Amino acid sequence: MTNTRWRYISPLSVVLIFLLSVATQGATPRRVIIDTDPGVDDAMAILLALNSPELQVDALTVVAGNVEQPQGLDNALKIVSLAGRCDVVVAGGAKHPLNQKLITAQFWHGKNGLAGVELPASKCKADARFASDLIIEMIHAHPHEITLVPVGPLTNIALAVSKDPSIVPLVHDIVIMGGSLSGGNVNGAAEANIYNDPEAAQIVFNAGWTVTMIGSDVGERTLITRKRLSELQTSRGPESDFVAKLADFYLTRSEKSGYSGAAMYDPLAVGTVIDPTLVTLKAMHVDVETKGEFTRGETVANRMGSNENNVLHGDHYEIEGAIQLTINARVCLASDADRFVELFITRLKGK
Repeated sequence: MTNTRWRYISPLSVVLIFLLSVATQGATPRRVIIDTDPGVDDAMAILLALNSPELQVDALTVVAGNVEQPQGLDNALKIVSLAGRCDVVVAGGAKHPLNQKLITAQFWHGKNGLAGVELPASKCKADARFASDLIIEMIHAHPHEITLVPVGPLTNIALAVSKDPSIVPLVHDIVIMGGSLSGGNVNGAAEANIYNDPEAAQIVFNAGWTVTMIGSDVGERTLITRKRLSELQTSRGPESDFVAKLADFYLTRSEKSGYSGAAMYDPLAVGTVIDPTLVTLKAMHVDVETKGEFTRGETVANRMGSNENNVLHGDHYEIEGAIQLTINARVCLASDADRFVELFITRLKGK
């Protein structure tokens, strides 16, 4: 006779388990538009999104950044083709920043932006619409449903909100990879995406929504290492093989620059949309410096939520209380790096 051990489960626990099951099974994937400049870590972020059931990737919109826009558009088309996802709309956008010359980053991303890895010609075709127009159309078609995930310079997003400010309250959320609370990765002050178009970034932060800012400072504490790369390499597949080659190139470049691993900048932004518990956020007011000789492109975050109110008295000013500032950002302070990298490896492994 088989001995069966019974464990008592309270009625409340049964109800909670049932509700959790229903919520999980009935969860509707979040619609996202990824605005990108592919880009090694952009490619990783895109494939993470395409392999995550929590997300429905409606479109990739391409901006000039890591590479020139035509190369980025070609890269985006090849990535969705590799994943067998020609259903994802891919559209080209801005070919240069709003008010300065483009700065590309082949040093970090390889000559073609994809670590020199040559993917097969894309079976997917580019949409004829300009990226910012596509963004506007999709937001109006799906009000309060779309999360924007810009992981490159913010030019396309700035053009969209400048052309049609009415989209701002219709966006479900905007989660950017950009900025930093503690110095930059381009110079002492600025992070690369913001530095590449500070005027666009200032427009986006002051558009009237609340930007979730995943900065380079946290990305640099969220690393893929050689050990984790070896885990990805244990199961072969076209997507995971491609990502492994990207990661190997990225790690080699990072190690030569003194890092112990490669920063998962863009994938962490996508990971935040998949699972917001992966990061710690704080509400702040953020401005973007557009004029400073040493600080152009810096994201200036006000942790106090206010500025001192200086009032003129005769020949000097006196502090008379404080001026409260509008919260326009949720700034990432930390990530659960191990749990995020595990998510990334699991989603891409063997694909």
